[in-house]
Order: sequence, then structure tokens, then C-alpha cells
Amino acid sequence: MKIDAVKFGIAGGIISGLGIAISTIVGIFGYYSIHNSMVMEMYGMFGYGATWLGVLLGGIYGFVDGFIVVWLFAWIYNKLI
Repeated sequence: MKIDAVKFGIAGGIISGLGIAISTIVGIFGYYSIHNSMVMEMYGMFGYGATWLGVLLGGIYGFVDGFIVVWLFAWIYNKLI
């Protein structure tokens, strides 16, 4: 049974984007600082920070990264079937 790679990628992107956005919101209030510093190392050069703008940017960047990784996983899976 093949997987719809685009739908699978969108689902992965939503989960990843929400994860980054929620962890940034928690980081704004002073918690989860180690995770936010790691995210800052990945996305800091693109304007991300532990701010309310960073919640939006982190959500978008997380969605894009999650989409690409999960889409690629589904695409490879479909090729191996």
C-alpha cells in the first residue's frame, strides 16, 4: 500500500511547526531554554528568536523542514514497495 507523500508531508509539517511554535512560546516565559538555544542555532540566521515573531517564524520554518523530511521519507518508502 503506497502512502500519499504530499499529505503525509503536510501532516509532518504541521506537527513539526506546532512543536517549534509551542516550544518558542514556552521559551518566551523562561522555560525550555536549552531547546530554544538549539532552535536558535538552526534558525537564528533567518531571523528566529524567542519572541512572538519567532513563534511565527519558527512555526513556518518547522513546517517547511518537517514537510521536506516526512515527504522524503514517504517518497522513499513508496519507491521501495
